[in-house]
Amino acid sequence: MSEAMNRYQPTCSIDALKARAAMYQKIRQFFAERGVLEVETPILSQAGVTDVHLASVQVQRHIYGKLNTQYLQTSPEFPMKRLLASGSGAIYQICKVFRDDEHGRKHNSEFTMLEWYRPALDLKGLMHETADLLELCLSHRFGEVRPYLLSYKHAFQDRLEINPLQASLEQLKSVANRVGLNLDLGDDRLVYMDLLFSHFVEPSLGFDGPVFLTDFPPEMASLAKVKQDEDGELVAARFEVYIEGLELANAYDELLDADVLAARFEADNTERLKQGLPTIPTDQNLLAALPNMPECSGIALGIDRLLMVSMNKMKIDQVIAFPAEIA
Repeated sequence: MSEAMNRYQPTCSIDALKARAAMYQKIRQFFAERGVLEVETPILSQAGVTDVHLASVQVQRHIYGKLNTQYLQTSPEFPMKRLLASGSGAIYQICKVFRDDEHGRKHNSEFTMLEWYRPALDLKGLMHETADLLELCLSHRFGEVRPYLLSYKHAFQDRLEINPLQASLEQLKSVANRVGLNLDLGDDRLVYMDLLFSHFVEPSLGFDGPVFLTDFPPEMASLAKVKQDEDGELVAARFEVYIEGLELANAYDELLDADVLAARFEADNTERLKQGLPTIPTDQNLLAALPNMPECSGIALGIDRLLMVSMNKMKIDQVIAFPAEIA
């Protein structure tokens, strides 16, 4: 059969479609039993994410006859936090999210995210709940799912013999050269840190069970609080989940200080200008909501990647119907 003749067909199997439907049913039952409300929020917004390492998809649409530039969500985080500030209580959402030009074995620029927020639940409690959900979805592959904790710092020290929280730019460059990554990436410490992490730390995580990677560098706090670790070093109060070298989820002890978040947004846009990237409007609705938000933890989990692990698939195209190139 020619490519032209089979181009209409999905890249995943019908079994993958059925597995996705079954997973959605399990997830919804899981949260229904815990009294977590399913919500739906807009995928288009007047403000996008300012993170220098994320690119929003821009869309133009008319509102009451006036042309507006808006952004497809990279996450439903901002509007969900507005619901939390309005008294929604614990909430979750399964939705489509978009990140421009992210394609590859693990990436598609349109993908499906599960995001949920738990007022009055700390990160430790959220880890336990996440582990319960993973066991529900993955026990057919792994039996009992037993996650273990590992700090970002110790993961680096175990594999590269360097403390990323203290390492200078020159030290990180030296390690990169030592392991064969002879690249000139300018003077951004985080870029070198991410390079070393993605090549030498991430691929080794989660082969003896899910890894909850904790205590990231404070520069990676994003919308999380900052705290001190057991050694008195400042770290971001967040964790990520890894299984078989694949990042599945990202969680925060949610920042509630609107002034601090506004300063982070401004710093992001300053860095965007330095890198020749477009600046992104600040979400004033989110900043107005934060003082009314309850203490809570929140997590975003990639459904497509969870399906990859569940079905033991190596490519995201094997679990989605129509990737971007044939959508």
